[in-house]
Amino acid sequence: MCGIFGIANHSDPARMAYLGLYALQHRGQESTGMSSSDGNQVYTHKAMGYVADVYDEDVFAKLKGSNAIGHTRYSTAGESSEGNAQPIVVKCTYGTVALVHNGNLINAVGLRKELERQGAIFQSTSDSEVILHLLARSQTHDLLDALAETLAKVQGAFSLLLLTEDALIGVRDPNGFRPLSIGKFRSHRGNLSSRGGTGRNCSHPR
Repeated sequence: MCGIFGIANHSDPARMAYLGLYALQHRGQESTGMSSSDGNQVYTHKAMGYVADVYDEDVFAKLKGSNAIGHTRYSTAGESSEGNAQPIVVKCTYGTVALVHNGNLINAVGLRKELERQGAIFQSTSDSEVILHLLARSQTHDLLDALAETLAKVQGAFSLLLLTEDALIGVRDPNGFRPLSIGKFRSHRGNLSSRGGTGRNCSHPR
């Protein structure tokens, strides 16, 4: 379960993401969260509870920028707690990275144990955090290259959204088991592009 939603290059992305999450509420009722970015900074708000109860005008005012991602959680890995609410946000060599995740990683336990032996400190019990630890440890200089390297190590069915200070990245597992749709507003001009193996399965509905 879990529902994820992202929007880029919009004048009011937080409110639009709220509407997307509200429509996806049936996919998870435990917690919800959202991150936005304005080109210089990532802003995050998350809490336990329903989408309609977690966000208000004060929260929207803090979620600045033109890009946003959101999550509504149903726990399939990790306990139901605010510590496991998403987005999960880290600061690493690629800047600030926020992640929302739908799906399960079947090799997450083994990867987590290996990372802990190498000194990684986990802040949650969610398998989603494994992805960010692998990403942060990549030796590549480009975020997309690091993400491709990371995803080559994980196994399972998943869709991901990652938000940085100035970019939004969508990922679906190679088999396409988890739903991920890409679209655009008719009133907003711009191109949607994909790169590498993670993007070939994405559709661009008109």
